[in-house]
Amino acid sequence: MKLSINGQARDIDIEPDTPLLWVLRDELKLKGTKYGCGVAQCGACTVLVDGRATRSCVLPVSVVANSEITTIEAIAEDATGKAVVDAWVEHQVPQCGYCQSGQVMAATALLKQNAKPSSEQIATAMTNLCRCGTYNAIESAIADVAGSNKG
Repeated sequence: MKLSINGQARDIDIEPDTPLLWVLRDELKLKGTKYGCGVAQCGACTVLVDGRATRSCVLPVSVVANSEITTIEAIAEDATGKAVVDAWVEHQVPQCGYCQSGQVMAATALLKQNAKPSSEQIATAMTNLCRCGTYNAIESAIADVAGSNKG
């Protein structure tokens, strides 16, 4: 099976029902995408599939064979992704950091779809869970990026 991950074509010999998360972590050694709950609820496994925030822990790899997959390892190559990462650092968002790759991916997808989201739109889009409770810092970082977007 051919996959496009972070702009590179990859040939993967794997069962088609294998979750994308395990292809990324076990087959391709891209460890930035995390396993959290295994039922697509927490968001630690969030990647971008054709620009949309997608939970990879339950997504069969066969479903994304013709899609562009972006992981946290390549997010800073995108201007919006880099702005999000920079804001995360500036606002000191991470505490333990475990969920943050998924949070960054979800925030990047949101800002690519809506460059100037309201506080309510941020809350609606950012459904990833954070056990450390960094939600206020996450919202501040996203609002900072949105405020710097000209448009």
